[in-house]
Amino acid sequence: MKVAGSFATFSSRYIDDAFGFALTWNYWFNDAVSTAADLVALQLLLEYWTDTFPWYALGLIVWFLQVLANIINVRAYGEVEYWLCLLKVITIVIFIILSIVVNCGGNTSGQYIGGRNWHLPDAPFVGGIGGFASVFVTASFAFGGTESIAITAGETRDPARQLPRVVKNVFWRIMIFYILSALMIGLNIPYNYPGLNSKSTRTSPFTIAFQMAGSKVAGSFMNAVILTSAISAGNHALFAGSRLLYTLSVNGHAPKVFGNLTRFQVPWVAVLSTSFISGLLFGASFIGAGQLWTWLQNIVGVSNQLSWISIGIASLRFRAGLKAQGKEHLLPFKNWTYPVGPIFAIVLNSFIVLVQGWSCFSPTFSAVDFVSYYIELPIFALMFVIWKLMKRTRFKRASTMDLVTDVYTKDDIEPEEEGWRGTAKRVGAWLCF
Repeated sequence: MKVAGSFATFSSRYIDDAFGFALTWNYWFNDAVSTAADLVALQLLLEYWTDTFPWYALGLIVWFLQVLANIINVRAYGEVEYWLCLLKVITIVIFIILSIVVNCGGNTSGQYIGGRNWHLPDAPFVGGIGGFASVFVTASFAFGGTESIAITAGETRDPARQLPRVVKNVFWRIMIFYILSALMIGLNIPYNYPGLNSKSTRTSPFTIAFQMAGSKVAGSFMNAVILTSAISAGNHALFAGSRLLYTLSVNGHAPKVFGNLTRFQVPWVAVLSTSFISGLLFGASFIGAGQLWTWLQNIVGVSNQLSWISIGIASLRFRAGLKAQGKEHLLPFKNWTYPVGPIFAIVLNSFIVLVQGWSCFSPTFSAVDFVSYYIELPIFALMFVIWKLMKRTRFKRASTMDLVTDVYTKDDIEPEEEGWRGTAKRVGAWLCF
């Protein structure tokens, strides 16, 4: 279905309009905070080379360029993302190869590392179940965004062909680029590496891996790539956030002014509003020695997990509707993990939501940390209840849910380009989209 709101819109159509209302507003705030988070990261990355540059200057410059890329037209956004993504993919491949060399003895000490860092005291799960659970919020904050690729469906050509292909590619890119690179970091760098838990980019694990190979220049190169990655992530978060705000307007969940479009079909009011909130959050990140920022990060981490729970529920309801209305044969692409995959996503993410605040209970209970970890849950529930009472929404029945609007079927798939151009496009799509 070619719709900008993606899973947020599906939650309104297949679960309950009140559920979609709460989910979309929470996910929009998620993207606004994520955009600001990447602006904050730029300053930390810049400190690798100098600590005299004003903390706000680089963030404001990049923020302005991101607004331009998103407000001109979607092609400008796509071009920026394509080249930044290609740079990241090439660098990660180099990083993985170099990490294997470092692990096998090609490092400054000339010693084989293997898995010895996993046999240090308390390793590999430092702090036991409590320490393991406490990193879920941060990991979710960093990992969040893979699901938002579907938000681009509203402005994608030939979505019936491209979106299934992109979803498959994302899975393998996560396994190869994300999981494998994280594994190599865990093997090569001990958890007690000096200053590893500080905010200094001089101890970024990616940069450390290059330095272990004996190249300071490579370390600077890696830091530069990480900087472009932060710019890319912020650019995508602003794009996704503006489209969600546009979706809220179209669905009647926000003022209609956010649905205004330019002649290039860009929701300019939504772009400017989302970027404005991100700018405010960027400035707020330095209030109270970063304590406010920690709260915002925790809220966004929980929001990511709620989104995946919602995706699982919407997927089950969608397939139930197709079955009830006899339309399963119209699906051009079927999730091979159904129904186990969506159920697993719901159960696992629900478990993560509950245990991620483990650290606020041990060794002593911290009321402040407890609120920061779990305040998103009552906020989400309150938004759901208020909208349901105001609009008297009803749970969508499988036999009557809307399965016609925005539908693309097998008949809508465009002929694929043949020859070397078509092959080159498919390879480029696998790497970068």
